[in-house]
Formats: sequence, C-alpha cells, structure tokens
Amino acid sequence: MSDDEPGSVPDTASVRATYDRIADHFSKTREYPWPEVEDFLDGRSGTVGLDIGCGNGRHTELLAECCERAVGVDLSRGILETASDRAADRGGSYALAQGDASRLPVRDGVVDVAVYVATLPHLPTRETRVASLDELARVLSPDGRALVSAWSTEHDRFDRTEGFDTTVEWTLPGGEAVDRFYHIYDPDEFRADVAASGLELGSFELSSGNCYGVVRVEQSG
Repeated sequence: MSDDEPGSVPDTASVRATYDRIADHFSKTREYPWPEVEDFLDGRSGTVGLDIGCGNGRHTELLAECCERAVGVDLSRGILETASDRAADRGGSYALAQGDASRLPVRDGVVDVAVYVATLPHLPTRETRVASLDELARVLSPDGRALVSAWSTEHDRFDRTEGFDTTVEWTLPGGEAVDRFYHIYDPDEFRADVAASGLELGSFELSSGNCYGVVRVEQSG
C-alpha cells in the first residue's frame, strides 16, 4: 500500500476495469457479511432493499431476508457475475443491476432499507462521493434508513489524522499486484460529506477502522 497521494486520480472507467480484472479472486475472499451490517439490518424490514456496491451479494442476501424485494447495484460487470453465480448456488432471490453509485438506476423515494458499505472510498473525487450520497437521498423513502461506511484514518494501519487519497494493492494468484484507488476518510470529513448531501446523520460510530453512519433523508424545517 502507498500512503502517498497518487499522482493522478482515476476515472470511473478505470475503477470499473480494476474490479473487472480482480472480480473472481476478490469474490472468493468476501464470503461473510460484516457484523456491523448484520446489526444494522437486525429488526428492520421494508418493501425495497438496496445494496450499493454489492460486490458478490453477501449483503444483498441479508436485504432479501428482511425486504420484500432486494436489489444489488455494482459498477463492475465482472463483480456482478460473481453475485449472480452466488445467488444461483445458494438460491438467492434478488435483482442485480450494473450502475454507478453517483447515478443509481433506481426510482425516487422507493428504498426503505439500504446498505452502502466499502464502496464510497473508491469513488475518485469528492464531487462524485457527495453526488453518490445525494443519489442515496434521492432513492430513499421518507422513512427509509441506510448504513454508509468508509475506511477511516482511525484504522491502525494509517498514521494520518486528515483524509487522503491512496492506492492499496490487490495481489492476484501468481503474484500480480493490481492497484486499487481509495479515499481514506477522517471522521470529521465523513460527517461533513454527509452534511453536504441530501442526507442527515442519525448515528455515527467507529468500528474495525471504519466510519459508520446510519442516515436518512434530510428533514426540512
């Protein structure tokens, strides 16, 4: 991993190409849901559940258990293929769609429960990150809730106190290293980006080196 800011920030197509390249191996290392997601979903229910940056579908599966319909969205076609394979193997019942987190292929105000974890830091600019939070606000129902997470400077592998851009290597079988872009959030910056969007933060915690926020649509008045 390089803690230095990259010389050039990747575009969305580059991020997609990276995950298409590592999709199969990446999926094999992502078997189990995060405990924080399990805790968030415990006792929740709704008509539509949405998993933004769904990866291999490990969290989409949980949404399908608590919502009448669940949809997983991911930028990478290769990653979505691993989610489709997982659903077929396990009898999963949820829809999958290719889409950009900053332009979600979902109608306004229909999502009751959403998870947006381990994806926000891959968006290459603050503009696109805040735009993705605005998109989450657009698709959430008035009573909807979402869990948003981002890798944080509070993780013990970092020695920074302010947010920064970096790359983290993914090593494929055979030893080939593929750089992945990350924006590492400091906690105040995470809160500020939520506040800059159409969301409001209901609760916030640091867990396992990540910022976690439970959010809802910003309430007027």
